Amino acid sequence: MKPTVKQLTWVQRPLIVALATLSLAGCQLLGPLYSRPESPLPQKFVEPESTSTAVPAAQMQQWWSLFNDPLLNKLIDQALANNSDVQLAVARIEQYDAVARETSGNVLPTITLDNSNTRTRITGAGPNPVFGVNPRNDNKLALNGSIELDVWGKLRTANAAARANLLSTEYAREAVRWSLVGLVANQYLAIRSLDGQLAVNAENIKTAQESLAMTQRQLDAGVNTALDVNQAELVVTNLRAQALELQRQRSVSEHQLGVLTADLSVKIPVGGLMSMPMPPMPPAGLPSTLLESRPDIRQTEQDLIAAHANVKLAKAALYPTLSLTGAYGGESKILSDLFTAPAKIWTLGFAASLPIFNGGRLNARVDQASALQKQAVINYQAALRTAFSEVNDALVNTRQYREQETVAESKQKTTANILRISQNRYQAGYSSYLEVLDAQRNHNEATQALVQSRQNTLTATVSLFKALGAGWDPEPLKKKADTAK
Repeated sequence: MKPTVKQLTWVQRPLIVALATLSLAGCQLLGPLYSRPESPLPQKFVEPESTSTAVPAAQMQQWWSLFNDPLLNKLIDQALANNSDVQLAVARIEQYDAVARETSGNVLPTITLDNSNTRTRITGAGPNPVFGVNPRNDNKLALNGSIELDVWGKLRTANAAARANLLSTEYAREAVRWSLVGLVANQYLAIRSLDGQLAVNAENIKTAQESLAMTQRQLDAGVNTALDVNQAELVVTNLRAQALELQRQRSVSEHQLGVLTADLSVKIPVGGLMSMPMPPMPPAGLPSTLLESRPDIRQTEQDLIAAHANVKLAKAALYPTLSLTGAYGGESKILSDLFTAPAKIWTLGFAASLPIFNGGRLNARVDQASALQKQAVINYQAALRTAFSEVNDALVNTRQYREQETVAESKQKTTANILRISQNRYQAGYSSYLEVLDAQRNHNEATQALVQSRQNTLTATVSLFKALGAGWDPEPLKKKADTAK
């Protein structure tokens, strides 16, 4: 006698209620939901108050445009499009996206279509002889399906871990892009600084050659000695050697910029550093929560979320695995009868597997996952501290380098005046050429120091923008992360 629908409902109701209750309790059995660890940071950065100019958020996401240099913008665009590290990060995203799609498919049933057609002859002379119709045909076609019941939330937890790993790789790509922009900008500023130093060197060579010509004329007139001429020649030689070293450094920096932009034939035309505008400083009293927008911090947090989910997965292995299986199709000895009513076959089954003894391996895996989660928490908090320190260092460096540049500019003007006076005194016969040499050396060093000071100031500004997490838009990935939670 077949059970009626009412009978089936009565039989299934306790099972449905039990499964629903277990499903609701499953997540609690595996552990609490993820919550962000407590931040070890002060509420604000400690750098003193400073005047600043407000910068629109959209412009902060492309802070390099504040330098008003079209070539720098072009180089950064090339690097973001062609750099091999960025392409490698994209490939990793594709890998983890496929893993996430595979994991999410585990919550759905697996259905296969199986077909077999056999013709068999069984012995009639063996220990168990079979007589009658021989050989025999067997044709079978059936849909087979199975699904694991996610009673404990294991499949959902695995899906959450896979999504966290995917988001981690996406944040890793943004961290690579974010770091790459800083590298390109710094390398470009280094080239512009070398251009400025080469321009200063050329002016100094011109001045030194004029001094050499003057001392040669005075030697010819019997006013001074050959020592003054030799000393003037030495100044010119040292400046030319300095120019060769600066050219070498520029070529190396240009090659490094070619690697970053994936354009090994890149050539940077000569340009000036001192004419580049000074980007504005951020406002005082910045909250430390700004660090949460940095892609490297968000990547570390996604690693922590994945580690938290892996602890739940390890615990889920201690609970029973429940699944449903079924098949529906037809089987007959004659192929034409395969789809007739008498040939229909079906099965429906329920399976449960509970680990009884495994030598403590499953508990050991829980302990391993818990230890990895603790490491992830420590890494996350350490990353926050490092980021906080980077911002504080960048704030100090930016302010101090700006003050040093002001001093360097004053020193350069002073040495220029001293050189002019010493040259006039030497021409009038009031001092020796050693005084001129000393003044030339001081002015050369001061002028070079001014250019390098400007480079330090601009590089510190780049480091500050980078430390604050500027240069990328966190909103799209933030929405995906919130959805994944």
